[in-house]
Amino acid sequence: MVERIKALNRDKAGAWLLYLSVALECIIVIIDKSDYINPIEGQLFRITFLLAAGKVLLTKYSRREWAAIAVFGILGFISYKVTGRNEILRIVVFIAACKHMDMKKVLKFVFYMTLFGCLLLAGLSVTGIYGNVAVETDFGRGYVQTRYCLGLGHPNALHCMFMMLVLLGLYLYNEKMRWYWYIVLFFLNYGLYRLTDSNTGMFITVLGIAGAVLVHYWKRLSGMKWVYVIGIAVFLFCMGFSVLAAESRFARPINYVFLNKFIDSVDIRLNGRIRALYYGSVDMHGTTATWSLFSEPENDRFFDMGFVRVFYWYGILPGAVYMILNILLLWQCAKKKDGMGLVMITALAVYTVVEAHIVSVYIGRNYILFLMGMYSSDMFSVKRSSKASKDAA
Repeated sequence: MVERIKALNRDKAGAWLLYLSVALECIIVIIDKSDYINPIEGQLFRITFLLAAGKVLLTKYSRREWAAIAVFGILGFISYKVTGRNEILRIVVFIAACKHMDMKKVLKFVFYMTLFGCLLLAGLSVTGIYGNVAVETDFGRGYVQTRYCLGLGHPNALHCMFMMLVLLGLYLYNEKMRWYWYIVLFFLNYGLYRLTDSNTGMFITVLGIAGAVLVHYWKRLSGMKWVYVIGIAVFLFCMGFSVLAAESRFARPINYVFLNKFIDSVDIRLNGRIRALYYGSVDMHGTTATWSLFSEPENDRFFDMGFVRVFYWYGILPGAVYMILNILLLWQCAKKKDGMGLVMITALAVYTVVEAHIVSVYIGRNYILFLMGMYSSDMFSVKRSSKASKDAA
């Protein structure tokens, strides 16, 4: 009885530590989306790491789980020593800390914190207290535009946060949705598009809503394995295309014109994001020529293409591991009949070809990491046979 009370107290203490870590991660994300430059961001990340590490120390793991934590921890440590980036270490500890947590509740906490933060920034901007309501400049389209950001720094950032909240909200509440809410979300998305003129954010939001409608009204869809195979194929295509776009022997433009007509037509629709890899710096940072096994400290440039940034910032090996983990996650969604997990991961895969919102130092804005935390024990555990269980008993 005493041991059980101690275990309950340990679990409660661990849960409090993780919630504090997640709350701080969300606050950091909101600050980053504002016009304020956070001078202590690095120190805050250390606190979130220590809080999550405290949760890990209070959690019981199987030998296989400890082995997985150790392997990925070593990968993160090597990445940190080579590049100076500690994101992989922080992510490993965060995912491990999610064990024994009701991740749906954690994600609801993230949803409402993020929603409140975005509405707060919008309110501060429209009342003239803090932040820009709109930005007037040439957004790379050859002419000056006025596009609205409502305190979130950039029009694309505003629509991106709306998109992320819609995807997360649908993931959490799609089963309870009434038909008219999908129509409301569609018109909200279109109305925001009129303000932001963010094509990618608008398109991915529509994709997410359409996927949610299919999952909601085609009840058996979530249990069909072939749907998840398509999701894996979409993910691999998005990553494969990104690699080819960064490979100069395949895609390098000459005088801003691609010899490969397919790449040229895609780049036009991506507003020159592929060209930016080749003409964004003298050394063409982001192209495969600047990739290495574990990247380098000099690889610190920012550009939009998210999958390319994974290999450029962290290296070929971490990029390959990231690909494998996403495939394993999609397969866990298939086993759990998590149709909305499939919708979210697939939609964000398409988005990450164009934008790098989830490829960043911010755990609090990458909801796929929360899904990995939800399913990590199943991904790395081995079911014992019934005979072995009887023998152990």
